[in-house]
Amino acid sequence: MPPIRVVVLTFDGVSLFHLSVPGMVFGADDGTALPRYEVLYCAQEPGLIRSDQGMMIEVKHGLDAMAAADIIIVPAWSDPREPTSSELTAALQQANGQGKLIVGLCLGAFALGHAGLLDGRAATTHWASREMFAERFPRTLFRPDVLYVADSNIVTSAGTVAAIDCCLALLRERHGSEAANHVARLLVTPPHRDGGQAQYIERPVPRCANDNRLPGVLEWARANLAQPLSVDALAEVAKMSRRTFTRRFREATGTTVTKWLNAERVARAQQLLETTDLSIERITSAVGFGTPLALRQQFAAQLGTSPSSYRRTFNNRTNATASSMA
Repeated sequence: MPPIRVVVLTFDGVSLFHLSVPGMVFGADDGTALPRYEVLYCAQEPGLIRSDQGMMIEVKHGLDAMAAADIIIVPAWSDPREPTSSELTAALQQANGQGKLIVGLCLGAFALGHAGLLDGRAATTHWASREMFAERFPRTLFRPDVLYVADSNIVTSAGTVAAIDCCLALLRERHGSEAANHVARLLVTPPHRDGGQAQYIERPVPRCANDNRLPGVLEWARANLAQPLSVDALAEVAKMSRRTFTRRFREATGTTVTKWLNAERVARAQQLLETTDLSIERITSAVGFGTPLALRQQFAAQLGTSPSSYRRTFNNRTNATASSMA
């Protein structure tokens, strides 16, 4: 079977990060049976392209590479106010007419909008440019708060790291959670953040991997999520007063203890829903939510879905059973 071809658009001022994300996600190869992808890069005028970091990149393919693409990815558009050229607009419109999957990462949504691909469709972009986006593309069904959104063959994502979430979601949709989770582990990144999750939700991750303000406390809490953890209990583990612990916890994580614990418990529940057949009640107990209702409320608030719906979508074992019965 030939590899799935991904063509990434480049242009002067292109984000070096966004340019690398498709290759990291779709081009991951550790010798296992991951799906085969071929990642190519194109430009309106092949040759040397200067990235946003000043690095010069040689691009060998022109816009005609899009004709043979299965997936077309447009990184963050360097100037949201600048319209796409007539040549690029024509290439994108032709690909859209053929039903090819077209992805705008971050400000790449502006390029899709300028090319007329977003009229009447749901789309998102970086939250910092939401007012400009809404003003320039009034016929778009703008979703300013989500991480990524798909509408037919058009997919758009929010700010910087959401590009990884978006590409992993595409991998998950095409090849299942096992493949996406494997690539996420290779990239040392969370395997799944639902597209409906708010762009600027406070995440339960320390701001600095070497932060020593809470030595061992976060790891201990993750290993004991089933327990009725409280600020006082964690402060005791940290051997700090409640006041000092609360201050240092926010400094280290950027959020409160309650929000951090809720996010960690949801993340652990996601893992159990994806990889086990444990009942919702047992998962509720294992992650430390007092009742299934509390679990459902947190899933709705953080992921915009229910535990049962999440399992039906992302548990390979459940899907395999359903397929065998079909």
